[in-house]
This record gives sequence, structure tokens and C-alpha cells, in this order.
Amino acid sequence: MKLNPQIALKLSAVAGAMAVALGAFGAHGLKDLLVEQGRMETWQTAVFYHLTHVIVMLVLTVLQPWRQLAWVAMAGGVVVFSGSLYVLCLTGMTWLGAITPLGGLLLILGWLALLRR
Repeated sequence: MKLNPQIALKLSAVAGAMAVALGAFGAHGLKDLLVEQGRMETWQTAVFYHLTHVIVMLVLTVLQPWRQLAWVAMAGGVVVFSGSLYVLCLTGMTWLGAITPLGGLLLILGWLALLRR
């Protein structure tokens, strides 16, 4: 399957729905656990970066020309950055903190990829 703007749009929509669901789940279903473990702020950071970059990913799907490199870098960044923070909050596996910056680097690369024509 070749990634194209239409598929990227659908994947972005799913990622956006997941961001909202995870935000609500953290604020309600996981609130006591996250507060008890001192991880509420970490969860909120994960959701913030997740949703913010999904919005950019949605915009990228309609830009001409299609900015595939930027979209892929941001999608990977969301998975690695926010994903590692979500898992850290749920499992307490602190070694994931070493992976999180790689996701941040992917997010930065996605922004820098927008400088290309």
C-alpha cells in the first residue's frame, strides 16, 4: 500500500480521534491512577503533543505539493513521543524516558521537512 494524501487523511483522522479519547480517558478513567503515580502532567503532555501534531498532519494532507516526508516524520514522532509517554504512565517503565526524545527528534524533523520545496 502506497501512502498518499487520502490514506494520510484517514490515518490522521484516526490519530485525532485517539488523541481525544486518550485525553478524556486520562482526565476521567485514569485520573486517580495518574495522580497517585504523579503522572498526570506527563499524560497531559503526551495528549497535547499528540493532538497538536495530528492537526498539522491533517493540514499536510491538503497541501500541494503533498508533504509526505513531513507527514511521516510527524506521524512517527507522535507514535514514539506520545506513545512512549502513554506507556510510561500506564506501566511505570521509566526506561521509556530514554526513547521519548527520539520521538521529539522526529517531530522536529517533521517541522524542518516543511522547509523543503
